[in-house]
Amino acid sequence: MSSFSRAPQQWATFARVWYLLDGKMQPPGKLAALASIKLQGLHKPVYHQLSDCGDHVVIMNTRHIAFSGNKWEQKVYSSHTGYPGGFRQVTAAQLHQKDPVAIVKLAIYGMLPKNLHRRTLMQRLHLFPDEDIPEDIRENLVEELPQPRKVPRRLDEYTREEIEAFPRVWSPTADMVKHIWLVSQIRACVPRS
Repeated sequence: MSSFSRAPQQWATFARVWYLLDGKMQPPGKLAALASIKLQGLHKPVYHQLSDCGDHVVIMNTRHIAFSGNKWEQKVYSSHTGYPGGFRQVTAAQLHQKDPVAIVKLAIYGMLPKNLHRRTLMQRLHLFPDEDIPEDIRENLVEELPQPRKVPRRLDEYTREEIEAFPRVWSPTADMVKHIWLVSQIRACVPRS
């Protein structure tokens, strides 16, 4: 194989691919884990720590991310200006209200390796709070990555047939239904104080 025919193959190997990731109802840590792999190029067989072979990652719907438990109020982001009295703390809810992309950006920044490549890798990250992506970025997109977690459906999104087909753990007897109906009628007649 001549060196001239090998050069286009090498360029294709190191070509940058643009990935799309939907952050709706996804935890920021899961998004960060998936995005950091693509940004570094860890998914490529030609990866090396010193080679810059990472891809671009576009994350939309960062405004609609989800935390489990009470993390919106318990998780605290800290910073310091470097001057006396410059220590600042803000909860995840306050930070998200101020900047809807900041939590995902900080999560991905924390998952990247702590070296001089980190700023270069962050330049290939494109975050959008909603589904409005500029046309020049949209035309570069090659592949949409699957969401790390399945998005749960709301109760009003289920059809009547799905609700009826759902297995029953316990069904009340006729006497119990009659008793419950009678108690509800009595409570409706009694004035509340």
